[in-house]
Order: sequence, then structure tokens, then C-alpha cells
Amino acid sequence: MINTTYKLDDSAITLPISQAARTTAQQFASQQPTAEKAQQVQMNTLAVSVVNDYLQMMEIPTDLRASDSWNSVMRLTANVADLQMPSVGRLECRPVRLHEQTCLVPPETWEERVGYVVVQIDESLQEAKLLGFIKNVTTETLPLSQLQPPEALIDRLGELRTSTFDTLVNLSQWFTNQCQAGWQTVESLLNSLEARPAYAFRSAVTFEETSYNQAQTITRRAKLIDLGIKIADQPVMLVVEISPEANQQTSIRLQLHSTGNQIYLPTGVKITVLDGTGTVFLEAQARSADNYIQLQFKGEIQEQFSVQVSLDDMSITENFII
Repeated sequence: MINTTYKLDDSAITLPISQAARTTAQQFASQQPTAEKAQQVQMNTLAVSVVNDYLQMMEIPTDLRASDSWNSVMRLTANVADLQMPSVGRLECRPVRLHEQTCLVPPETWEERVGYVVVQIDESLQEAKLLGFIKNVTTETLPLSQLQPPEALIDRLGELRTSTFDTLVNLSQWFTNQCQAGWQTVESLLNSLEARPAYAFRSAVTFEETSYNQAQTITRRAKLIDLGIKIADQPVMLVVEISPEANQQTSIRLQLHSTGNQIYLPTGVKITVLDGTGTVFLEAQARSADNYIQLQFKGEIQEQFSVQVSLDDMSITENFII
């Protein structure tokens, strides 16, 4: 045990716990019904916050809002400490206290995880250590001696981010009528919706007049985005319009439309554009009487970005390359 502790300490990465992280952890803990549950949530929140700060320092994109650990219902009903990572998946951040030689990994976290990082929280809640990483877990008790050094986490995330390149929606291919699964012409999608009375499309797809040269090729594709019960099982429709411009640039316009019997978008539904580092670039939010919202920007060939559609704690992200 002494040798194991030494090796862990030797490779561990020491990080401060920010005041913001402690405040959030205390807030989440105060919402719990028992002292035991409050302590669990506090530790989980601190672990996730520390890993989130570390990855952002390493310029690796994260999305706290889309994590189950930031969902009030999931915090109450499950023991989760996940961190959502755009284009990668969920990373589980499990806390341990000083001198513990094993880590609890609840069964509800054994699936849909890209890996597990163990975070040691000191008694003062001022400092934490990233003890190590492991790719898979199948038992509730994880001996810390099985952990790989924290550098293995960065290697794993690099592999996963590289492997997602082929799953990016390639916008340049749309100009030659090549589309990825789920994307179709606006007309085809509208026709399929009209064929299903429950999803009859009530609002027109309207693009404002633009300054584009009419000789340019303008291509539009659409996809249904389903946020489930948050919008009463009525998906919204994401429309992407692209047009080539000078200097190897592409003009991109995004629109989010209501479908079904709803004339207007759900109040508060949001469309967000994130750049290749995961930083928010543009954002629009529906008001009480918007039947669509839109964003417009330009990008260069091979530039990557993500489009996130969200409502309250639910979100869906589509990843693109120009």
C-alpha cells in the first residue's frame, strides 16, 4: 500500500479547487434530501469541476451543461460524476478522499463512458489531485493500483477526437449532393412530415433576402432534432444553408424551426455555434412568439465547428467540417 501510494503521488497532477467550484458544489449539495446524499453530490461536483478546469487548461472542449452531473434530476436519482465532451462522449470523474486505496464506481456509470479519471479531494476542499485514468470499469470497487498515469487520459481523448473526424458532417460534400445519414433536402423533409399528421409542418421555412450573388451555388439541407419530453415529443428542424464565397470561404446560415402542431418554437430553445476548441462563437434563443431563429457566419475550408440545440438540461450536438 505504501508503494502504491508513492507511485500515485509521483505521477498525480495537483490542481487548486476554485471558489466557483466550491460554491457550485455547496449549492448542488443543499438541494439533496439527506446529509449522505449531499456529501456524495458535493464530492462528485468538485471532482467534475476539477477535471473540467484541467481539460479547459489543456484546451480540450467540455460541456458542463450537457453533463448528467449538472442535471438536478440525475443528481438526485443517481450517483453520477460525468463530464460531457463534445465530439467525444462522457468522461466519468470519480472522487476519493486522502489515504483511500479504492474508488467507488457505481454500476449506472459502467456504460456510455469514454473512460474514468479518479480525483483525490483533500479535507480542506482547497486542492485536488488527478490520480490517474482507466478506460473501462466493470466492478464497483476499483483499486487505485490499476490506474494509469493522468497522461493516459489525454492520450485517450486525443484518440477519440481523431476517430470522430470521419463522423463529422462534411459540408463541402453537399455541393456534390453527398449527404450524411439524417440529412436531406428541405423539401424531402417537409414532405415526410406532411405525410404524418401528428408532425404536420405548420410554419414556413423562410430565408431572408441576402446579398449573395445569384450565380453562386446555394445548398440547403435539414434534419430533425428531437429533444424528447422537453418539447412534448415534437422535434424541431435544423436547416443548414451553405454558399461558397471568395478566398476559399463558405457562408453558413443556420435556422431552427418548429414542427408538429406547434406554430412557435418552445420558449427558451437555443441554438449555439461552438468553434473547433469548443468555445461559444454565436448563440440565439427563441422568445415566446418565434417560429424560427437563425444564425449566420463564414468559415474556411477544413475549419471545424459544432452546432448545439438545447432546451433546459437537454441538448443535442451536431459536428461539422467545411
